[in-house]
Amino acid sequence: MTQSVPQPPNFIEQLQAVARSAVHLEMRDAYGVADEATDFERWQRTGERDVDPSSPYWGPWVAIVSELVNRGVAVRRARIVSEPVTDYIRYEHAGTGVNLAAGEQVRWLPRREASDIALPGNDFWLLDGRIVRFGHFSGDGEYLGETFTEDPTVAQLCASAFETVWGRSVPHEKYAV
Repeated sequence: MTQSVPQPPNFIEQLQAVARSAVHLEMRDAYGVADEATDFERWQRTGERDVDPSSPYWGPWVAIVSELVNRGVAVRRARIVSEPVTDYIRYEHAGTGVNLAAGEQVRWLPRREASDIALPGNDFWLLDGRIVRFGHFSGDGEYLGETFTEDPTVAQLCASAFETVWGRSVPHEKYAV
């Protein structure tokens, strides 16, 4: 007899179900995410970035975040970055206005100011302070998948790390790359 394997949680569905807060901590200096490759290459060649909130790239994300924010959910993103920043971070910075327009709050923390913060080993989303979604990436930034946990100890570590980073970080409007 075979045992059924439970389906992993669907992150977008979990995100849409959030009631109070969704926080995201990014700690890599470069990502090699497939759906960004064409836009990133164009930005490297021309300096032009897709900043159209209704574009196929941004539209779905803008719709989700806008709906959350309109329901009163706080959506915050913090990025820990090495300085001088990489081209990828410049690219992210150039598109962050769309995140802000959707209702996200975004801040940046120079890595040298994070040395004494206990950080999880991977980027994460923390939903309503209890569900943690870790994103896993290869050394060159390729997305490898995700894991979820509702372990209260892990959620507390992520909440503490995020709040410490958030308290030290610079709002997007004031962070020059």
